[in-house]
Amino acid sequence: MFQATRRRLALWYTAVTAVLLLLFASGVYFYVRSTLVERVDDTLNHVVEIVQRSLVIEAHGDGDRVLSAVGFSGPLLQVNLEASFRDNSEAVEDDHIDLEWFSPTGELLWSTFSESLTLPLHVNPDGETVYLSKDQLLRQITQRIQRGNQVLGYLRVSHPWFEVTKPSRQLIIDLSVGASLMVLAVATIGWLLSGLAIAPVRESYQQLKQFTADASHELRNPIAVIQTNVQVALSDPEPDVHLQQSQLQVIERLTRRLGRLVDDLLFLARQESGMTPMQPEMIALDSLLAEVIEEQQAIAMDKAITLCYQAIPPALGSATQPHLTPGDQDKSVDAFKMMGDPDQLVRLFTNLISNALQYTPREGSVDIELRLTKQHGHVYLQVEVRDTGVGIPADALPSVFDRFYRADLARNHKSAGTSGSGLGLAIAKVIVENHRGHIQIASLPNQGVTVSVMLPKASNPTAR
Repeated sequence: MFQATRRRLALWYTAVTAVLLLLFASGVYFYVRSTLVERVDDTLNHVVEIVQRSLVIEAHGDGDRVLSAVGFSGPLLQVNLEASFRDNSEAVEDDHIDLEWFSPTGELLWSTFSESLTLPLHVNPDGETVYLSKDQLLRQITQRIQRGNQVLGYLRVSHPWFEVTKPSRQLIIDLSVGASLMVLAVATIGWLLSGLAIAPVRESYQQLKQFTADASHELRNPIAVIQTNVQVALSDPEPDVHLQQSQLQVIERLTRRLGRLVDDLLFLARQESGMTPMQPEMIALDSLLAEVIEEQQAIAMDKAITLCYQAIPPALGSATQPHLTPGDQDKSVDAFKMMGDPDQLVRLFTNLISNALQYTPREGSVDIELRLTKQHGHVYLQVEVRDTGVGIPADALPSVFDRFYRADLARNHKSAGTSGSGLGLAIAKVIVENHRGHIQIASLPNQGVTVSVMLPKASNPTAR
């Protein structure tokens, strides 16, 4: 599916680029061709002006090469052909230009062509393209030459069309080769870019498939157990009160588990869609941690786990912690204040501490430390949760923040008790990122886990 989509994306990208290149190349070709034609026409008009200025006009006299006009009063004029075109013939030959002079009646009197052209004479001062043969074309301008009302004759100036066709043909070849290479390059780049563009879609699709499969797996087992207990209870004609009470307790426990799972899924969905924005306020992180730990003390005492909490104040002149002068020591009450959503932060540290208690064996210990630290010029509140539990294998650490992920070999140890849904750390990461912080996990098998959370400290704790 993704390969077909990638091919379609690359094909569309290449097709659109090819059409644009074709339009661009066509525009360039017609622009250059019209420029060449205009240049040839300008040259022909310039030659006409030069020849017209160099014409030697004489009064009518006897001779074989006399141009006359009939029907006009006054002296008749004629053009001295030898004197007029003697100097121009060599000059125009160097420019590949041919001249033809016609009498007022249209008779050819003088030409630079080796063979006379069989073309009709008609005035065209704007230029035209004429075909002598399949392979021979000329660009011509024909003008009437007159003095006053007397027509002296017609001048036709011709220029070979290869001055336009030759560079035009070469331009077509260059544009075709260039456009082909460009389309090939665009096709290759389009294939690579479509792969990059579709990679997040493929990743999201795989995550969605995995999410659906994991959610189905997590929901199927408790629903099946609930259904079984209900069927057993309904099928007994003489129900045992104690048995029914036990079954109802199982159903109640499973519905609580399903409720927590649905609540976690709903939280993640709302956070990713932005449906529930944060409601930050100034809070004291040390007090919030103390409240969360107080709530978890009952679980720790039930498992005989030592749960310790310590908020380390900033040291005077410490190299690793923000510097406080003796005069500022009385302000250390504000040292652990930050802007954050208290509900999300309570959920964050409840997940982390309950995970530590859940995977720590009896008579183990869980230590929580809060301190200030400085990284890259910014002050952070660092919370470390260390346990002495079963630990996490090194190859499983990169995946611990994935949804529904559990490192079964290590975390589902008998001493770990019942396992969770695998959403706790995913939720923790979302909450930390919402507060522009960082979360890291370090662990060795059978040596416990250390979770480090870095949250930005409030720049002005006294501001409210």
